[in-house]
Amino acid sequence: MTAPILITGAAQRIGLAMVQHFVAEDIPVIMTYRTKHPVIDTLAEQGVICIQADFNQAGAVDALIAQVKQHTDTLSAVIHNASSWDCEARNPDHNALFDAMMHIHAKVPYLLNMGLAPLLQNYHETADIIHITDYVVEKGSPKHIAYAASKAALDNLSRSFAAKYAPDIKVNSVAPSLIIFNQDDSEEYKAKTLKKSIMGIEPGCREVIDAIELLRKSNYITGRTLAVDGGRHLK
Repeated sequence: MTAPILITGAAQRIGLAMVQHFVAEDIPVIMTYRTKHPVIDTLAEQGVICIQADFNQAGAVDALIAQVKQHTDTLSAVIHNASSWDCEARNPDHNALFDAMMHIHAKVPYLLNMGLAPLLQNYHETADIIHITDYVVEKGSPKHIAYAASKAALDNLSRSFAAKYAPDIKVNSVAPSLIIFNQDDSEEYKAKTLKKSIMGIEPGCREVIDAIELLRKSNYITGRTLAVDGGRHLK
């Protein structure tokens, strides 16, 4: 049996789709969630190790590392998907907002990469760390300034950790733009957003999963960012 994959923030949307993909491939999964949705019980019944982790709480990262080590002494991959889509307009406390964005998108992955490196290095093949960043790393975002800056920090961590952990661990980023809409998104918003890319479609979670699988299966790609943006950079 292959070693488990750890996925953070995987109780819904793209994270959940990742978990379901790896379960279907008979790859063991350890996932974290902040809020317990009904799907957590279903995943647990399927053999997924589901760990509640609120990374805003003191000691949450150390507690997660300790729990993962209780379940396994090796990991084949860590996928950093935990994220917070907050912005200046919704959060007038800009000091707190910036700290919160940097914490979840940069500090937590940094600490997990440091703490879980021995488990990845125990893997019998080359292991993977994959950071889920964002298209805005390339362009910035006037409406999500702190968010964009923190995702850029995460993108930079990919290069630093790739150099640090080679050749035992490959470290890369996947930078998506629109992947799936939210259920409450208006038709007006959907139409406006679709026009932002030259492909003009809602691609679905499979696009991110395929990007992750490309990086996992490669023996040679490290320290790189794989854009999944429908050519949005060309608009």
